[in-house]
Amino acid sequence: MSTPASVENWQTAGFGLYVHWPFCQAKCPYCDFNSHVVANVDQSRWRAALRAEIARYGNELSGRRLDSIFFGGGTPSLMEPETVADVIEAAFSAWEPASGIEITLEANPTSAEARRFRGYADAGVNRLSIGVQSLDDAALKLLGRLHSAEEALAALKLARGIFARVSFDLIYARQHQTLEDWREELTRAIGLGPDHLSLYQLTIEDGTAFGDRLRRGRLPGLPDDDLAAEMYLLTQDICAAAGLPAYEISNHARPGFEGRHNLIYWRQGDYVGVGPGAHGRFTREGRRLATETPLQPGAWLEAVETRGSGETLRAEIGPEEQAGDYLMMSLRLAEGCDLGRLASFNAWEPDQAILETLVGEELLRLDSGRLRLTGRGRPVLNAILRELLPDG
Repeated sequence: MSTPASVENWQTAGFGLYVHWPFCQAKCPYCDFNSHVVANVDQSRWRAALRAEIARYGNELSGRRLDSIFFGGGTPSLMEPETVADVIEAAFSAWEPASGIEITLEANPTSAEARRFRGYADAGVNRLSIGVQSLDDAALKLLGRLHSAEEALAALKLARGIFARVSFDLIYARQHQTLEDWREELTRAIGLGPDHLSLYQLTIEDGTAFGDRLRRGRLPGLPDDDLAAEMYLLTQDICAAAGLPAYEISNHARPGFEGRHNLIYWRQGDYVGVGPGAHGRFTREGRRLATETPLQPGAWLEAVETRGSGETLRAEIGPEEQAGDYLMMSLRLAEGCDLGRLASFNAWEPDQAILETLVGEELLRLDSGRLRLTGRGRPVLNAILRELLPDG
């Protein structure tokens, strides 16, 4: 039996609900998420299945305060507002919502989906995350996006008139993009007055259309590692100067506008995941558990309707893995890793000699019991983790 932290993770770092909506209008060539293109979706069946899964977890994990709900995908803005409202109602029946609970929905900025924004707000969504990805039409075409830059700007304007909190995503280190191109695009984005930006470097994953093109030599113009690193450093400088410091490797916000749901992940809180491909991590009776679900939407739906559970796996996470997960995730944050909490997992502690070397090289900073990445350390986080984790 594992020896857990003295305070359960949901009390230490929060408790959230992740809802995965797996359907998209088209599969983006860079996307390796669990998303599927289908002609029709029986939303009444999906509403019933999602409600049933939330109720099941509510019975199992009663007495908790729900800090956040996140509708991810896929494209959650293809959900009918009635479906969103049903899910939120089921969550509030299962758990007591925290005062000021954050309820986020990911949206694509096409006109048809933007018209649903008011319905989502009426359902209870109070934060919208819009997948803008670029403010350049040629780049959007290369990324396989279905919207134009003009549509994205219109969706942002509409969303900011409806929701108190709006975030949007951009992708950089794209094909044929120069450092000056990115400087101009990011400066333009900041000129829109965002409170939160998610800024991701394009990564080419196996199993994606881009991955296949790269293998066949049909993805020209990608920046080399040095240029991508320059783009990352430029991103930090521009955002910090604009009052949007990085609170996480790829996420920037004005103080008080950080994404609360993702903070639960990075602080290793507890969360329930419902929907195809959704993962969960939660503590129950002193044990940290991981859950998984089928990737295929039909398989998940059938499992819920016939077996009463969408889970395909439930496994205990031992203290060594808990400690490793906490170190990896917390170092992504500007607030860093609480070494006291790391020690409370009763598993292992970082090698002091290695720690002193990394601090001496100004890759890490240690103060007041917290271990943080420096500006020099952030771009090489993976290398730092290889040094700190016991299995390398």
